[in-house]
Amino acid sequence: MGWESFNLDQQAHDLVLKYRDKKDARNQAYKMRVAVAYGLERFWGEQFRLVKEKDKADYWQDTWKALVKVMENAGVTIPNDDVSYDDTAAIKVMANKLWDFPIEQRKVAIAVLTELCDSMVWWTQRYKPTNVNSNSGDEEDE
Repeated sequence: MGWESFNLDQQAHDLVLKYRDKKDARNQAYKMRVAVAYGLERFWGEQFRLVKEKDKADYWQDTWKALVKVMENAGVTIPNDDVSYDDTAAIKVMANKLWDFPIEQRKVAIAVLTELCDSMVWWTQRYKPTNVNSNSGDEEDE
């Protein structure tokens, strides 16, 4: 079997650029990377916690959709029901599908999501607006 990158870095790049100018969402990539360790169902559910902060919620949802697409291209179908914030029963069904997702496929999906989020953090650092330090003239991250 040959190596297939599934364009994770390019997908990360495109996600970061899409949200780069949305100041409230800009730093979500860092939080996403940390959240991966808690599992797919928690990562997926974060969009609902942020429902009142639309840009942030959309960034999480778009990242989830990117993962689902990448995994589908790799032959793994991750549950991805269209669920609204107001539909508690549908949220429960979707969370249960993720908890019941086969462990071997779960491990692969988490590894892919980790790599996607690592790339998003890298691109966020590269594209984040900078401030000029008046003392040294060096540029610093916000």
